Amino acid sequence: MIDQMGSRIKKRRESFGLQMKELAKQIGVTSSLISQIESGKAFPSIVTLKKVADALHTTVGDLIGENENQIKKPLLKVEERRLAKSNKKGTSAHLLSYHFPSKQIEPYLIHFDQGSDSKGVMTNKFPGQEFCFVLEGEFEATINRKKHHLEKGDSFYFDSSKPHIFKNISKGEAEFIWVITPLIKTEN
Repeated sequence: MIDQMGSRIKKRRESFGLQMKELAKQIGVTSSLISQIESGKAFPSIVTLKKVADALHTTVGDLIGENENQIKKPLLKVEERRLAKSNKKGTSAHLLSYHFPSKQIEPYLIHFDQGSDSKGVMTNKFPGQEFCFVLEGEFEATINRKKHHLEKGDSFYFDSSKPHIFKNISKGEAEFIWVITPLIKTEN
């Protein structure tokens, strides 16, 4: 990721016909630092990154590639999945898509060890909606104090603001797909 950011900075700098030393002078750093950033050997402070973005007439988001995942990487290969969160009981959530700021849904694969539950993993407590699809195993879902039994192939849709917990009641491991509407921050 750091080397990709460096190559974006270099490409942008070269498109303006700027030498490293010219960019360095504009933002008040050494040309050695610019070289290290562009080659992926150093990560700039947020202040320096903002100065680079301003000097190159772009945004920090563009330099770090915040929108590229949506545009250039719609496919997330299984080996690229990242752990989002887990609890000590043996439940873990893995992201099923890349992050980008304007996402309207957030899909996860939730893995449960035998007897584990979703406490601390499925913590979406703001207004929104959630959807679960059971891939393997059996669950007891308690939504707003009402219990539901889910088996392989069952799906469940509910309001995020209601208290909820899912427990693996299988005799082994269990998994489901969990899709939420993430909190979208708006600017005032």
